[in-house]
Amino acid sequence: MATILDTIISEKKVEVELLKKNTFLLNKKSPHPQYSILSILEKAERLTIIAEFKRASPSKGEINSNVDPKDQTKAYIQYGADACSVLTDKRFFKGDFSDLEEARDAIQAPILCKDFVIDPVQIDIAKNVGANIILLIVAAMDEEKLNSLFQYAKAQNLDVLMEVHNEEELELALKTGAKIIGINNRDLKTFNVDLAVTERLAPIVKQSGAYLISESGIQSLDDVKRVVAAGADGILVGETLMKAQNIEETLHGMKLPINGVSNR
Repeated sequence: MATILDTIISEKKVEVELLKKNTFLLNKKSPHPQYSILSILEKAERLTIIAEFKRASPSKGEINSNVDPKDQTKAYIQYGADACSVLTDKRFFKGDFSDLEEARDAIQAPILCKDFVIDPVQIDIAKNVGANIILLIVAAMDEEKLNSLFQYAKAQNLDVLMEVHNEEELELALKTGAKIIGINNRDLKTFNVDLAVTERLAPIVKQSGAYLISESGIQSLDDVKRVVAAGADGILVGETLMKAQNIEETLHGMKLPINGVSNR
């Protein structure tokens, strides 16, 4: 039986073939300077926050479709986020590369292209519209492709957030030499969410010397405290901030001191 991830990847293969013919995006070059989330993580004494712009998701449906990407990402950075994540998947998240481009024009901070990357053309276009960080989801590809795309992104001077959900995926991620591991508390095959995933995998990430970003399911200050206690260096937060009545207050509350426990 096909999972939600299988369905998304199947659609993404069709989208990739269309992107390969999109000369406008392939020839576009971002004039903006490079920003590094890795550099931020290396110096951080408080939790690094990647604040996400997303209009919708398969699990939640429409979240906030009326927000302008420029206004939202500008507010994120103004009120304490260290970087922004922008959904560029159209079919399932109602995103677009134009959203990332608008965010790039609005902020001077690292931007993650949040998508289901399965081909180098997506990395090329993400960079062209202003991304500094590429998401690679281990569950979305085999080991050979994972290594190939990781090396390709690094060759483009992009940071890579390597996303995992279990021990097997984490082992593959660490074999690439990835410096930033995203532990997704949402199982992309079932869409169930459990912060215990971060708690279970964190010791392995910390032992490796990589930086740990906890993703999904972070809705309250107690959730933030829980993943920080587990060893998170950063968090990626989307829905909570997209629905927040007071972005400033929400972000300030999340900026906790970090443990700094690792073998780096």
